[in-house]
Amino acid sequence: MTSVEKLKKEFLEYLEIEKGRSVKTVENYDRYLKRFFEFSKISSADGIDEDIVRKYRLYLNRANLDKPTQNYYIIALRMFLKYLSRRNVKSLDAEKLELAKLPERELDLLGAEDLERLLNAPESSSEHGLRDKAILEMFFSTGLRISELCGLNQDAINLKRGEFSVRGKGGKVRVVFVSESAKKAVAAYIDKRKDVDSESLFPVTPRSIERMVKKYAIKAGITKKVTPHVLRHAFATDLLQNGADLRSVQAMLGHANISTTQIYTHFTDKQLQEVHKAFHGKRRK
Repeated sequence: MTSVEKLKKEFLEYLEIEKGRSVKTVENYDRYLKRFFEFSKISSADGIDEDIVRKYRLYLNRANLDKPTQNYYIIALRMFLKYLSRRNVKSLDAEKLELAKLPERELDLLGAEDLERLLNAPESSSEHGLRDKAILEMFFSTGLRISELCGLNQDAINLKRGEFSVRGKGGKVRVVFVSESAKKAVAAYIDKRKDVDSESLFPVTPRSIERMVKKYAIKAGITKKVTPHVLRHAFATDLLQNGADLRSVQAMLGHANISTTQIYTHFTDKQLQEVHKAFHGKRRK
């Protein structure tokens, strides 16, 4: 009988090689599964049963982990069990593991005026100001994640065509589109930048971008917390408010499951409700 440690090692290799998961993701799965094995002290896969999983979930909850984090541990275990089933290794059915129900996420959203002030906050007289303007415009134009934007190379961006490919989560490639205002901002920055030999389009760290976005939000007089991810939200809600369908927005955001994208429909549904309240039945007595 194959030990669980050997099965775990083979599962992690499967994630990296066949599923194309990043090294960081594989490391996280390793850490999540290691915690389960240390808790359960099982030596073989058939030792994983509903009783041990129930006790493990209780242990995670009492370890003061928030519900989303607890779910990460259960997702890792569930994927491991699915892998075992594929290998015809006797163990617990993965379908018996349900994720903890999470409260509905609240979206941090920017109004149109706040967004415009933020995008216009950088000074255009310096290289840094032009770079920051280009970064902000790119976030709103493309819906890129911060890691995706930091990984962009100059030669990957075709400003004339206004589109380029980006490799996102899970190694999945998608096409993103550059608006006219973003094209102008990026072109102005490239024209001004001094380190022309750098392959990176924006040679900055994710942390420095987060600080930069916060700085311009304060400068623009925005009181709510603004992050690069808030600009990703702005990108998605702008598309939906202007009539884009959910599947298209899913593709442009690079979401593997449409259920992840559906969070934005709660916002647009609320907008429709407000329109209904404002305009419906006003002539009735």
